[in-house]
Amino acid sequence: MSRPDTSRQFRNPLIVPQRIELTDVRLTLDDRVVFDGLSLSCEFRDLGLIGRNGAGKSQLLRLIAGLTSPDSGLVRVNGYDPAKNRRRTTGEIGFVFQNPDHALLFPTVIEEVGFGPSSHGASKAKAAETARSLLERFDVSAWSDRLVHSLSQGQKHLLGLICACANDPALLLLDEAFAGLDLPTSLGLRRVLDSLPLAKIEASHDLAALAGRERLLWLDDGRIRLDGSPNEVLTAYRRTMEAQFIAPDDL
Repeated sequence: MSRPDTSRQFRNPLIVPQRIELTDVRLTLDDRVVFDGLSLSCEFRDLGLIGRNGAGKSQLLRLIAGLTSPDSGLVRVNGYDPAKNRRRTTGEIGFVFQNPDHALLFPTVIEEVGFGPSSHGASKAKAAETARSLLERFDVSAWSDRLVHSLSQGQKHLLGLICACANDPALLLLDEAFAGLDLPTSLGLRRVLDSLPLAKIEASHDLAALAGRERLLWLDDGRIRLDGSPNEVLTAYRRTMEAQFIAPDDL
């Protein structure tokens, strides 16, 4: 694996670089070994994750977000343990899930967006004020009193992104966040995403979208197979995938 070049110039110098460190991480889920001794040290502002289903992309994001704890080994984000420092983690890291219906919990948009601030101690009035300000920032002030279930699928995806930004995080994690959407909707959401001055880690099968990241990690069977520029990683990944024959039982 090539080593991260932490001296490289980033495209947007206004975004604060983030550091993730995993040391000899082992993780098993339902008796399946996801990671067995995974180590990674990386400073980044715009990082993409690529790999086949089951390669470990989602679980790596969950470890970074503190939603999962390793069986053994260390996980650090900017020097702290995200699983053991949940208040700090939820204040500094936003998570955008693939299916917004799995993350949206409240009947109205204003309640949904205000949940993050209220969970960090904001009064009901202050949480509502923060939520309205955030909706205005995303140019959807009119959504405030709408029922969440009345939103279109694309609007729900945008709401999930807005909620992930509710506590003004420095890092945004996206797990196949725009999968299954039509092209105009996904392009519209991506323009919103790219306008946010936040560091990002995005796991996706959308090779065209990942080509726009600054750096890519290719995960393969729970290990880092390649770490480099999008051109380098995507060229190697595509060549390898196109050369594979997948038997029906392995699909």
